[in-house]
Parts: sequence; structure tokens; C-alpha cells
Amino acid sequence: MSFNIALSGVSAAQKDLDVTANNIANVNTVGFKESRAEFGDVYAASLLAGGKTKVGDGVLTQEVAQQFSQGSLQFTNTSLDLAITGNGFFATVPEITSRDFSFTRAGQFKLDSDNFVVNSNGDNLLGFPVNADGTSASVALSTTEPVRIPDSSGSPQQTSEVDIRMNLPAGDAGLDPQDFNPEDPLTYNAATSVTVYDSLGDSHVMTYYFIKDGSPGVDNEWYVATAIDDTLVDMTDSAGNDTDPATAVNSVGGNTGNAVTASKLIFSQGGDFSGMETPDGNATLDFKMQTEALGAGILANGSDPNQQISIDFNLDVNSATPNEPTQFASAFEVTSLEQDGLPVGRLTGIDIGPDGLVRATFSNGTSEPIVRVALVRFSNEQGLTQESSTQWKESILSGEALAGEATTGTFGEINSSALEQANVNLTTELIDMIIAQRNFQANSRALEVNNSLNQTILNIR
Repeated sequence: MSFNIALSGVSAAQKDLDVTANNIANVNTVGFKESRAEFGDVYAASLLAGGKTKVGDGVLTQEVAQQFSQGSLQFTNTSLDLAITGNGFFATVPEITSRDFSFTRAGQFKLDSDNFVVNSNGDNLLGFPVNADGTSASVALSTTEPVRIPDSSGSPQQTSEVDIRMNLPAGDAGLDPQDFNPEDPLTYNAATSVTVYDSLGDSHVMTYYFIKDGSPGVDNEWYVATAIDDTLVDMTDSAGNDTDPATAVNSVGGNTGNAVTASKLIFSQGGDFSGMETPDGNATLDFKMQTEALGAGILANGSDPNQQISIDFNLDVNSATPNEPTQFASAFEVTSLEQDGLPVGRLTGIDIGPDGLVRATFSNGTSEPIVRVALVRFSNEQGLTQESSTQWKESILSGEALAGEATTGTFGEINSSALEQANVNLTTELIDMIIAQRNFQANSRALEVNNSLNQTILNIR
């Protein structure tokens, strides 16, 4: 019997050495969780045996239990390197259409040839679908989908408004508006341009021409004409008054030397001007970039032919404001010229927030939420079935996988550009190795003693 007891001790010491060696071997394995060998004594007695004199039957390895304590973070320069601080696992599947879930703390993710986020095994990272505002459309594990970084461009946005602030030089000489010719700089006092965009993201140059009215008896009144790609365009006032076809010229003036206050609109066709009054005195103009009105060459690319752009001069007819156009005795100056359109953008970066929201940023200044990285937790982490490559599977002992968003409830936080290192304490493991070696030697000595006793008995004659 003592042979078996000593042999069980040797076996337990060997198991302890195996576990310690495995921990040391994986000290640099990202997401690795150290294990601990747990032992129990073996004691058995028959019904009629004397319990007070019964000797134990040795030792038994009860469990090699993994310890899911937090590992330290190693920061990297790759945004797809992810680490979890706190509770939770990443969910992965071996194929895009598979539902064979595996769970891991190793966040060394990268892109495959189809722009899906995968780990070193080629398993796809799973995330929750999101709405346009970045909120999760669902947080159920059954609705997760493989995370994919878009290779498409950022959506363009057609220009709907141009905001302009400027000073018109009060000392400029007046001109004959009927001589206006955009190709002759001597027929207008000043000009400025801004780039606007159609519905397909194509750019067009929008130019303003300012002409000071030199007619007798007219003080400090200005006309403004607008062209798109050097083609004068049709404009209407805010009440929809228009001529067809026409080049719109807005007369803005004021003899006070302060903000522009006049609200008269003058429309011109072929240099022949006719006057009309704006019903509401508003200095915001609208024009339609219509191919049939402009002719070929401006919006002949298939974009929205009914695009409308509002030109806002920031004019308040009731009182002066700092944003209004001015007419001082200084040079022509544009202090602000902004438009709200966007060109087609290319992908410039990926940002992953602490809540797992993956957001793509584009060169046109836009950003779009793509997906939210899913986290999964279990009632009993030590009940998970361990697999290779620092992955685990759900089991009866672990309980059902519960999915959720990072930073909510008991779920931890996702750190982008970081990796969770193994939670192995190398100093502790080396001490455990010394203890396991001592135990192995002691139990081996017990085997030698038992062997000597047996040899002595066998030599008795």
C-alpha cells in the first residue's frame, strides 16, 4: 500500500511541475490565464474497518483550475489590438456564417483579404449591429455579426447653403451694371469663389461678382451675380420670384456706411436689367443648378438636377449684427465663406471606443459608426472548456454565454491599441517549481525506502 501512496505523491508532484512549466512557457502568450493544480487526499475505509487506525491512501489531483485574474496591459500602435480590462470575453467564429462560438481574451486582431477582423487563427471577431447614431440595434449573441472594416468611400453631401461675410469698399468707383461681363475684370469691382459639391460629390467653383452701381443718383448700391463653373446661374429670391432664363443680380446697398440694408433684387438677361422688390426684404437667395437651364457642362454627370443652394448674406434688416456684410471705406475683404457640402471621402482611420463602438473616419471630415464589438460573460468562468490558442468553449459548468456592451453592467472596458498580457507571475512560478521539485524528491525517496524494505523481505531465508 505504501508503494501506491508514494506513487500518488510522485504523480501529484509531477502534475504540479507540469502546470508550473506550462504557466512559465506561456508567460508571453497574450490573453493567457495561469492554471493552478488543486489536490485532495484519498481516504477510504470499509464498513467494519477501524476508522481510528486507518491510514490515507495518498493524494489525488482534483482539478487544474485556471485563474481569470486581470493581466497587465501592453500598449501598441495598432488600433485593432484590443484588450479587456474587467469582466468579459471576445466572441469569435471560425467562418462568417458559422455559429460555433469560441471566446478569448487575446485581442491580437487584424484584417483578412476581405477586410474582416480576424485573429491569428483566422477566426472572425463578432460585434453588435449599430444604428446611425451609434446605439446598438441588438445586444443578443444570436444577432452578432462578423466585424468588417468598410473599404468603401465616405458618402458625399451636396451643398445646400453657402454663408458669406464680407466688406464692400465704399470708396470704389461705380460701374455700369449693364456692361457686366464675368470674363472682363474691368466690368466688376470684386469677385470671390468657393468650392461647392453636387449630390455625387463632384466639385464645382461658385463665384460671386460684385458690381457697384454707378448710375446717377444712386449711392452705394451693389449688384451681385453668381456663376457655377463660369456659367451664370438663375437665382430666385426667398419668395420664389424668378425670371426664365435669367442671371440674377442682387442689389444690396445702404448710404449709412454700416451694414448692407437694401433689399431690392434686380434681374438681368443679356445685360438688360429690370427692377423688382423683394417681398420680405430677405437677403438670402436661392438658385437651382438645373442642367436644362444651365446647359451642358455643369451637372451633366448624373447628379441631382434639382439641387438648390441658399446664399446667406447674414443680413438682418431690423438691426445690425457682427455677421452682416459691411460697406466701409476699406478694401474688399471676405471675412467668412463657408459651405456645408462634402466631397467623396476615403477611409483614413478606425477608432474603437471603450464601449466597443467601431467608428470609421474619412478624409472629407465625416465619421460613421460601423459596429460595436461584443463582449460575453459567464456565471462560472472556471467551468469553461479550454481549447488551444487561448480560447474557451461554453460548457454546462460555465453556464450560458451572456452577451452585452462593454462598460455596461458587469462588463469591462475595451482598450484599443493595447493587449492583455498573461497573468503569470514568474517569480511565484519559480518558487512553486522549487516546492514541486522538493515534493517530487521526497516522494521518490519514499519509493526507494519501500523498495529497500521489499528487497529486505525477499532476501529473508
